[in-house]
Amino acid sequence: MPRHHRLTLCALSALTALAVLAGCSTTPTAPLPTVATVDLARYAGGWYEISALPNRFQAMCVADTKAHYRAIGDDIEVINRCRQADGSVTRATGIAKVVADSGNAKLRVSFFRPFYGNYWVLALDPDYRWVLVGEPKRRFGWVLSRTPQMAPADLDAALQRAVERGYARADFKPTPQSQPLD
Repeated sequence: MPRHHRLTLCALSALTALAVLAGCSTTPTAPLPTVATVDLARYAGGWYEISALPNRFQAMCVADTKAHYRAIGDDIEVINRCRQADGSVTRATGIAKVVADSGNAKLRVSFFRPFYGNYWVLALDPDYRWVLVGEPKRRFGWVLSRTPQMAPADLDAALQRAVERGYARADFKPTPQSQPLD
């Protein structure tokens, strides 16, 4: 068999395997709604993590998790910081790109280029005091606030929005905030 036929066959086999694996997904299939628009200038700045779905890439964080967003041209610089069990602070810097035609409510974020993950704004306080962020498969989710503590009624509203979007409220775990990381 000629080499180009073998390459074509390999490529088709790989695409078929990906299609089969995608069909085996057990993640929710209902569409995940986002807010209509996000004013990125208002969104920029610091956010404290109040509650989140535990995940492997934040496993070392025990408290004081904070994100800072800053526009750099058409992109957004993302700086995440948290306190580890030994008291040290770890920091990760990434880049976010707005998904076209999303009203700025959908971003693609990367801390390890060329790999990008979804960052969708699912609910946002009208005054930009808190936000619920997630991704289409609902494996990740965060409630962020402009302040280290969030009013119980606001947290309840954010978590209720998460439930309405297919998340399990009990899966969100509180993030202790003991001191500013600035």
